[in-house]
Amino acid sequence: GKRDNDLILPINSSLSVTLHQDQLKTTTTAAASRDFAEDRLWLNGEEADVGHPRLQACLREGECPPCPGAGRGVPRTDPPLAWLLSPRSAAPGPQAPGACRSMLGGFVQWQRGERPDGRDSLAQQVAPETHWPELRVLVLVVSGEKKQVGSTAGMQTSVDTSPLLKHRAEVVVPERLALMMRHIRERDFEGFGQLTMKDSNQFHATCLDTFPPIFYLNELSRQIIALAHRFNAHHGRTKVAYTFDAGPNAVIFTLADTVAEFVEVVRCSFPPATNGDQ
Repeated sequence: GKRDNDLILPINSSLSVTLHQDQLKTTTTAAASRDFAEDRLWLNGEEADVGHPRLQACLREGECPPCPGAGRGVPRTDPPLAWLLSPRSAAPGPQAPGACRSMLGGFVQWQRGERPDGRDSLAQQVAPETHWPELRVLVLVVSGEKKQVGSTAGMQTSVDTSPLLKHRAEVVVPERLALMMRHIRERDFEGFGQLTMKDSNQFHATCLDTFPPIFYLNELSRQIIALAHRFNAHHGRTKVAYTFDAGPNAVIFTLADTVAEFVEVVRCSFPPATNGDQ
């Protein structure tokens, strides 16, 4: 949730881990020409809405002041030219996630900050990407489509209507952040995994506490949650941990020595022949 939607300032601090660019990344190319009549955007081969305020803000940051009587500017050349941009983007995973935490590697905290201008709302690395080399992240893509209720709109409704979200931001999150950073420093997967799952569950409880309620998880998401708990119960300890953001897709944390076994369990539980993938 945001306390300032224009400046994208959060109501609480948060913690994330940055995924490796070799496995998950978005490749974007931009073309500029005097012949373009307007800005246009393609995402994964399909034309998308170029009028989104956040996208327009990015385009404005990358342009030079337009010449008199010309269209949109682009990065300055000599002599300066004012062209229109036509970006094309290809993303291998779900559409529309992202935050300032992704600008740094490893484990990163987005500090809430206190200033109304947002100058102290910053991302700070908690541990480098070399800190926990055995840690692995599996992304189970339940749906690659754009969410019906976007994160920004959904969370603003939660901020306005959910008493649980207010309690979570003011009381629960600060305590959990300190505990989670300790688990990361000690590379304690049992503590890390359990707290990850509990916090994911509570986040989605705030979605249900929103009025009208928001249902980001679907039946397949819930089956993945149940599978993770059965897998851990079978081993008698936390071997895998799930987390879900504002969407149905599962992010699974595990260690390198567990990947092959859990992937096989997922393949048996959700056979490729039934979901159209190899």
